[in-house]
Amino acid sequence: WRLGYCARLLKTNHFRTAASNTSFPAVWMLLAQHSGRIPGLFVVVKKNTFFTMPETMEDKTNPELYLPHPGVRGMTLLNREAFKRIVVVPALKVKKEIVSSVLKSLKQSVLQRPGLKRVVEDPEDEDSRFVILDPHKIPEFSLGESEQQVLKQLNVHPEVSKYNLELTYENFKSEEILRAVLPEGQEVTSGFSRVGHIAHLNLRDHQLPYRHLIGQVIMDKNPGITCVVNKTSIIDSTYRNFEMEVLAGENNLVTKVKENNIAYELDFSKVYWNPRLSTEHSRIVELLKPGDVLFDVFAGIGPFAIPAARRKCRVFANDLNPESYTWLLHNCKLNKVDTKVKAFNMDGRDFLQGPVREELSKELPLLKEGQKTAFHIVMNLPALAVEFLDVFRHLLVGEPCSPAGLPTVHCYGFSKHSNPARDIQERAEASLGTSLAGRCSTFLVRNVAPNKEMLCLSFQIPADVLYKRPCP
Repeated sequence: WRLGYCARLLKTNHFRTAASNTSFPAVWMLLAQHSGRIPGLFVVVKKNTFFTMPETMEDKTNPELYLPHPGVRGMTLLNREAFKRIVVVPALKVKKEIVSSVLKSLKQSVLQRPGLKRVVEDPEDEDSRFVILDPHKIPEFSLGESEQQVLKQLNVHPEVSKYNLELTYENFKSEEILRAVLPEGQEVTSGFSRVGHIAHLNLRDHQLPYRHLIGQVIMDKNPGITCVVNKTSIIDSTYRNFEMEVLAGENNLVTKVKENNIAYELDFSKVYWNPRLSTEHSRIVELLKPGDVLFDVFAGIGPFAIPAARRKCRVFANDLNPESYTWLLHNCKLNKVDTKVKAFNMDGRDFLQGPVREELSKELPLLKEGQKTAFHIVMNLPALAVEFLDVFRHLLVGEPCSPAGLPTVHCYGFSKHSNPARDIQERAEASLGTSLAGRCSTFLVRNVAPNKEMLCLSFQIPADVLYKRPCP
């Protein structure tokens, strides 16, 4: 009956939670809202026996069981002591030499909450221990028939005691703490992007008064995080970085990250880095073969360029941001591919009309029939890259190379359209001045925001677009 009741509760309430990332703590709290509480300390409760309770405790349900002290609501400066509270849980007194056997036999009924001890000392009997039971599994402080049979075989008296369990700040999850602190009904943000030792948050306006507390909680609950920042502006369309405020920890934004077994170093406040693009970086690089040529128009600190160079490709990498260019050079040396990557600090359009045109003009006429060298152009600037595609109109002069040698473009873009794939294709066709029907593929990279998708459009540049034929 209890399982069916909890299932109905989860079905009706689970999807109404305000948390952005629903997890086990949220479910724990939901179940806690419908559990029982009976106060006292080490009081023996016999089956079918009732005791007179204080008037304030007559209600057998306790919606705040395992939640922080209600007095923390509205706190803006973190006071860890204020989260301390006492809850009453069922406990079983057993001889210390059979504790492990009891734990194994009653594993479905024993308290499983991380961070809380399941076995505690008996202050009145050094030869005994208290095994803490889950109050949701033992709601009436009395064991069921199956549990009593198990204890009888172990020669343990099946009497349940009431144990005052102290909960402190350390025993609560970050999501539980933030839900207890923020005004009721408001969205709780416990998710973040991790960049080395930095946690990067995107807080909503209603969360800003609590931003320093949120930062401290995130840092406390995530080992290795020593700096928490909040984005304070949208991404700059020129250099792809954004202003940020340090909410907690050290003001050190130079960090180290590892992606697809490659190490990078960067100043997170001055360059663009998104750990959510790891899979996409890998997907594109796996399309390359040794000897291929990669032109990375908006290279950043090298997440496409460096693994491509390690794959024995020839790489031309460019970024307009001087800081990104500096860290690109640094990371090429760090990964020992500095001799395989030619780096540029130019506007993307100038890079395409300069080094890219020059290299293609030199390489494409030399391609022989059946030659396997492929040319790839990556344009990862989703806000603007589609607008750069017009550069390819008559970029080269002369007779077209073989169709197999035509460069493949991987162009990224955002779309809020109901049909994002069609939207980005039509915008690309408008820039190129030709149809790509049947000549392109679209890959959904990720959902950036509600009704906003990031996509990658891949296509070979049509010969009639890329080449301007000489006059007869």
